[in-house]
Amino acid sequence: MKKIVVPIKMVLDANMRPRVKEDGTGVDLSGMKLSINPFCEIAVEEAVQLKEKGQAEEVVVVSIGTSKVQDILRQAMAMGADRALLIETDEAPEPLATAKLIQAIVGEENPDLVVLGKQAVDDDCNQTGQMLASLLDWPQATFASAMQVDGDTVRVTREVDGGHQTLALTLPAVVTTDLRLNEPRHCSLPNIMKARKKPLAVTPVAAYGVDLTRRLKVLSVTSPKPRAAGRRVTTAQELVADLRAAGAI
Repeated sequence: MKKIVVPIKMVLDANMRPRVKEDGTGVDLSGMKLSINPFCEIAVEEAVQLKEKGQAEEVVVVSIGTSKVQDILRQAMAMGADRALLIETDEAPEPLATAKLIQAIVGEENPDLVVLGKQAVDDDCNQTGQMLASLLDWPQATFASAMQVDGDTVRVTREVDGGHQTLALTLPAVVTTDLRLNEPRHCSLPNIMKARKKPLAVTPVAAYGVDLTRRLKVLSVTSPKPRAAGRRVTTAQELVADLRAAGAI
C-alpha cells in the first residue's frame, strides 16, 4: 500500500464549555479553543501506525476551512503524517459537499485507503464517510474498532449489537474509525518542530467546482436545562414511592 489519505476536521475543544449564540442559531466559537476532532485524531494515529509497520509509504492529511485549520494539520503532521492539504473556505460545508471535496482530493492523490473519523463531535452527522464511499464506488467499513492490512485486503472489526463483526475489504477502500481503535499519541516537541517544515498546500475551494449551497437549516440551538437538585431518602420504601410518583416504575 503506497498512500493513505486522512480527512480531518477542526471542532470546539472537548475541554471547553459550549456557548450558544444569543440568537440561538448555533454555538458561539469566538475566543474558544479549537482542536482536531477526536475521531479524526484516531484516524491519523491509525494511518501513522500502518506506515510505521511498513504497510504504507505515505500519509496525507486533508481538511476544509479557514487558515486557522492549518493548526490541526500541523498537529497531524507532528503525529507522523507526511504532508497536508487545506481546502480554504469561510463556509462550513455540509456532509455531502465535504464528501465531494474529499472525492476530488482522492482523484488527485490516488490513495489505496481513506481513513476518517466516523463523525465530528460538533454536528454528529456520521455521514461523510458513507457518502464518500458511495461517490467513489469503493467498499467501506464503518465504526472500526480494529484494523489489519494484508496485501491488497484490509480486515476491519466493528462492534455491533450482537458482538463483533469482521469485514474483509479489497483496496482501495474507505474506513471510518471508532473510539476503541487506538489511543492517539502525544506530539513531542521535536516532532512539532519538524511538522513546521513539512509541506502544507493551500487551495481555494473554488478550484474544485463543488456546490457548497446549504440544504439543511438549523431551526434553533439551545443549552441543556440545568439538572434539578436531588433528594436524599432514608428508606427503600420512600425511594419506591418517589419513583412511582415520578412514573419511573
